[in-house]
Amino acid sequence: MAAGVGPAGLCHDGGVRHRARAVLAVAAATHFVHDGFSDILYVLLPLWAREFGLTFAQVGVIRTVYSGAMALFQIPAGFLAERWGERRVLAAGTAVTACGFVVSGWTGGFASLLLLLLVAGLGSGVQHPLSSTLVSKAYETGARRVALGTYNFSGDLGKVAVPALVGLAAALVGWRGAAAAYGVVGLLAAAAIVVVLARLDAGAATPADRGREGSRAGWGIRDARGFQALAAIGIIDSGTRTPFLTFLPFVLIAKGLTAAQVGWALALLFAGGAVGKFLCGLVAERLGVIRTVVLTEAATAVGILAVLVVPLGWALAVLAPLGVALNGTSSVLYGTVADLVSSERRSRSYGLYYTLTIGASALSPTLYGALGDLLGVPITLTIVSMVVLVTIPLCVVLRPAVASASRAGARA
Repeated sequence: MAAGVGPAGLCHDGGVRHRARAVLAVAAATHFVHDGFSDILYVLLPLWAREFGLTFAQVGVIRTVYSGAMALFQIPAGFLAERWGERRVLAAGTAVTACGFVVSGWTGGFASLLLLLLVAGLGSGVQHPLSSTLVSKAYETGARRVALGTYNFSGDLGKVAVPALVGLAAALVGWRGAAAAYGVVGLLAAAAIVVVLARLDAGAATPADRGREGSRAGWGIRDARGFQALAAIGIIDSGTRTPFLTFLPFVLIAKGLTAAQVGWALALLFAGGAVGKFLCGLVAERLGVIRTVVLTEAATAVGILAVLVVPLGWALAVLAPLGVALNGTSSVLYGTVADLVSSERRSRSYGLYYTLTIGASALSPTLYGALGDLLGVPITLTIVSMVVLVTIPLCVVLRPAVASASRAGARA
């Protein structure tokens, strides 16, 4: 490559920065679309439960199947990308997910709906590891943490906007038309991924990648005890957040909201979560990772209990600040993974971490759904709030690893 010239013939300084920002924009838009798919389920679940006569356990199974399929395909997606490139695999997965939601508008019952969401979840499993890899490669020598933070934030924008819009559309044209319409948006996004990334010369497998494919081994974890503690906190955090979100609409409907209003209520919660992704990162810089996690998890437990016991108006007022704590923890944990693993195995380590946490997110709604059938939703969510607090003693185990990584970073 000629001096002063970057990828695709761009000027090395301004051109490469422009290309990196463009790749980040594609990854962020993809994250927006996929998190929209995942979180419109919270709006659709009560509608499916009413139309198909589902129990709370069946509602939990639906959430589990989608999230479980996502979790199972995180690591395979990374290996497929090593052979075929992130661009092709990311676009194909997005198209598969979109088709699942388009066809869901023609389902006639629980079994067919479950099968479609299994396929859609597998498709969505490509998004996290491959979008993160695209951003990391684009910012190899730049402000990678800032770029990844922007990418992470974009998913929360999808959580805010899409459930509210789909909830409104479902009230106007029915859930079948609303789900199919958003599926069409996903198909357009899949086409855009191929076209734009090809123009940017990004996300294609190189001969060097293929040559090293069989030689790569291990996860690159430098501190096994610290990573285990971090993963355990992430598992509990995800394994309690998802059932809370799954059954929150039922609590709000019992307090008097309509299905369309639930979409806007979730938008409040996810707006707080988007703020939390940035705010908790800043707080962690001032207070440290451990204190921030303890603070956010304690606030989450208190917030869940508050939503259950206070009147509707106060419950809605609690949702935004609860969202800050609910989603802010994951952002702090996500940033800590990189401190405990080697840089050359970071994508695999993130894939492992995502698999564990999303797997917990997948399994927990079924477990708590069964409890909901047995004990009722309020008692079940009370149990969820108590389990959240288990993360606090785990922070004591994580503390030495975080302190060691901080000292190593200071020496570097």
